[in-house]
Amino acid sequence: MSIETGYRLADNSRQLRRLFDERVRGLGITGPQARLLLSLERNPGENQAFYAERLEIEPITLTRIVDRLEEAGWIERRNDPADRRARILHLTDKSRGIVNRLRVSVEGLFEEMLAGFDAGERAVFADLLDRIAANLAAARQPEVAHG
Repeated sequence: MSIETGYRLADNSRQLRRLFDERVRGLGITGPQARLLLSLERNPGENQAFYAERLEIEPITLTRIVDRLEEAGWIERRNDPADRRARILHLTDKSRGIVNRLRVSVEGLFEEMLAGFDAGERAVFADLLDRIAANLAAARQPEVAHG
C-alpha cells in the first residue's frame, strides 16, 4: 500500500460528504443538521459535548445547530441528572418524519456508492471498514492517554 491509498480514502470521504450534503439540502435541511439528527437517532440520550466530538465540530457550533433544530421542534434539550451544567439531547416526535426521510436518502446514496458490488463484496467491504476503524482507534489511544 502506498500513500495513494490514504489520498483515495480522504477523497472518497470528501465526495461522499458533498453528495450527502446535496441530498439532504433537497429535504430542506443542512448537512450538519442532518448529521446531528442521524447521530441522535443512532446514539440517543447523550449530552451536547458527546455530539460535538462525534461530529467533529466546536461546541459553540453545535449549540447554534441545536438552537435551530429546537426552534423547529425537531429536538429538545433536557437537564442531565448526572451533571447540572450539561444538557441531554433528544429527538422529538415531530422529528421522526425527517429522520426517516434522511435515512431513506442516505440508504439510497449508499446503494449508489456500492453499485456493482455483490453481497459478498459488500460484506468484505464492511469488515474491512470495521478493521480500519479499530486500527485507527488503537492508533489514537497513546495520543488520548498522553495528550
